Formats: sequence, structure tokens, C-alpha cells
Amino acid sequence: MILDLDIGNTLSKWRLKDRTSSDIRARGAMWTRDEWRSGDDIPDLDIVDVIRISNVARQDVLEDTVRLLKRRVGTIHIAHSTSKALGIRNGYDIPERLGVDRWLGVLSGYQLTGGCCTVDCGSAITMDAVLPGGQHIGGYILPGLRLMKESLKLGTRKVVIDPEQDALHTLSPGTNTVDAVNHGVFMAATSAINRLYMEICDSHDTALPLLMTGGDAALVSRGLRLPHAHWPDMVYAGLEALFPITQAERNGVLAGMPMVIKPAGLEEMRKALAFTQLL
Repeated sequence: MILDLDIGNTLSKWRLKDRTSSDIRARGAMWTRDEWRSGDDIPDLDIVDVIRISNVARQDVLEDTVRLLKRRVGTIHIAHSTSKALGIRNGYDIPERLGVDRWLGVLSGYQLTGGCCTVDCGSAITMDAVLPGGQHIGGYILPGLRLMKESLKLGTRKVVIDPEQDALHTLSPGTNTVDAVNHGVFMAATSAINRLYMEICDSHDTALPLLMTGGDAALVSRGLRLPHAHWPDMVYAGLEALFPITQAERNGVLAGMPMVIKPAGLEEMRKALAFTQLL
């Protein structure tokens, strides 16, 4: 069995994948600093023979985790951002400083589309673009929905903001302070994604497929005025592309690959940009 591990600063997500059938057998999440012993939130390491890791937490967290896991599992692959991989050239001035989750998303997205814009809606909202031909051009980092809500909670002490509350009618004005904040945060995030995506496509004269992932992707997707595909396993798929183990992975079949949605036409996007510039 393969254990794929996505270590975040607070939460670590995992899944177990059958190396013969490529089926996903189990999924879960645990607090990053929890001990690795069997339990409801911990995968059974007795059935694992290889591990693939994406880590955006501190280096000492990764080292501690690997040290614990090596006692039980012999083969561990750790992903790193590099200057080149799988036909893609990293656009960062210092390639290793690109968050590895973003790099894995770019790698998997490029295998699927041959050029795309990837958006990961987590604690932060990250956007990256890779052009046809494999040039990663960099990206953007925005505060995520929860982070924006929490910043308003801290900045306005008389207002209680529930960071778990979703905007049910996200385009309408809020009729109470909590809804006003939720709706405003939602519109800030979706408007930024809409605008930045169109700017990228316009400036590089290409209409890129748009791929969404992350815990808030389903919610954020409601406010996008652009064709897009939702790929929950996009970061895991990057691990599969970088360290193929199963026959399906070696054949280029990555977990949960969505149908590629044809992007909007460039002229349509340029008309929308021209309209926003008049506002």
C-alpha cells in the first residue's frame, strides 16, 4: 500500500492507495504534531510499504515526521521544488522557495492540460500558471476565506465573526454584520481570481484551462465567471507524477483526473477586462 502525505502547518492530510489496482482505500487528516500511532485519524502503517510526502510545514516538522515513519516504512519519497521537472521550468527566481504544494499542482495540471492556471483554495489562495511549452510564469498568493474572516474578527472587536459560516447567498448584500463580512470576503476572493486569471491569459495571449483544488474550492467556484474544473486530488496527483509507482501512474493516469473544461475565448475575456477598467 502507498501512503501519500500532504503535511501542512496545522493539518496533515493523507490517503492510502493500492499499488496494484491504483484504488484509493482510505483518506484522513490529523494534526501535524500528533504522534504516528494507529487510531481513527492515523493510517495503519503496518500495511504501508512506500510513502510519498509533500511538506509546507517547517523543516523540523518534516524531519521529525520522516524519522518516526522510517522506523516502520523503508521507502520514503519527499517532493521538493526544483528548477525543472516533467517538462516544466520553474518561474521563481529561487526555485526551491516555491511552495512544494504549488509546484506539485503545476506538475499535475501540466500533465493533464499541457498548459493551465491552477488555483488552490486553502488557508491561503494560491494561483500559478504554466504556459504551453512548459514555462511556469510564477503566481499570486492571496489570503484565504478563513484568514480574511479572522482578520476582520481581530480588527473589529465588537463583531463576532464565525469563520466556519459559508455565504449562502453570496452575491446579495448582507443584512447583518456576519453575512456582510462573509459575502464581502467571498466576493473579494472570487473577484481577484476572475481578474487575475483573465490578466494572465490576456498578457500571454493564450486561453488557459483553469483547475481548482483545496478545501474551499467548491465554495469559491460558485463565484467564478469562468469555465473551470475541480480536482480535489491535484496535489496528490503531483506526487504521483513525480514519483510514479503503480502501472497506471507510469502510464500517466493520475488520481481523480477531471475532464478538461474548454476555457473562455480570449476575445471574451478581453471584453470583460475592458469593461472592468471602465469602472
